[in-house]
Amino acid sequence: MSEALKNLQEKCGCAVVDGVFGPNTARHIVDHYKLSPLRGAHLLGQSAHESAGFKLTEENLNYSVKAMMRVWPSRFPTEESAEPYARNPKALADKVYGSRMQNQGQGYKWRGRGFLQLTGAMNYKAFAKDMKADEVLDDPDCVADEYALDTAIWYFDVNGLWHYCDKGITDEVIKQITKKINGGYHGLDDRINQTKKIFAWLSV
Repeated sequence: MSEALKNLQEKCGCAVVDGVFGPNTARHIVDHYKLSPLRGAHLLGQSAHESAGFKLTEENLNYSVKAMMRVWPSRFPTEESAEPYARNPKALADKVYGSRMQNQGQGYKWRGRGFLQLTGAMNYKAFAKDMKADEVLDDPDCVADEYALDTAIWYFDVNGLWHYCDKGITDEVIKQITKKINGGYHGLDDRINQTKKIFAWLSV
């Protein structure tokens, strides 16, 4: 069980069940955060997919050469360019995030964490400011355990995703939200299944 899910269950006042995200947890989360069933289903459905069922809350940067070339083709156009970063999460994060964030050598510090992978110094700083959570800047690791869902909610807020959620639970709406989160449609079938399943739980 992820520490993040355990903390979330405790925060929302529901029973802590080892490794289990089910109807009871979903309903308590929606009540705690005052979300409608539509908004709750989309938020939790996307989060469930991105975190492998609320188990993973930190970006896995242990890439092979082939994987790096596939994910970042412009940064790693050849095997030779990718080899120094293969199976080296810190070096890879500093390479792909450090320059973009104008924080040379700090890419690993601001790697993706939380159910929707809050990534980059600018996003960490914006979340900390909006949520009055300065501890995030001193200890970014707390996003993985303490703020895993809060950062996902923040992402929906600042990117205007609730507007899409309110349109309903349809394949097309889920596809639109997936595009906003993923930049493409990776895992769309699972996102659809997760969202519709959770909506059914919340609609009882």
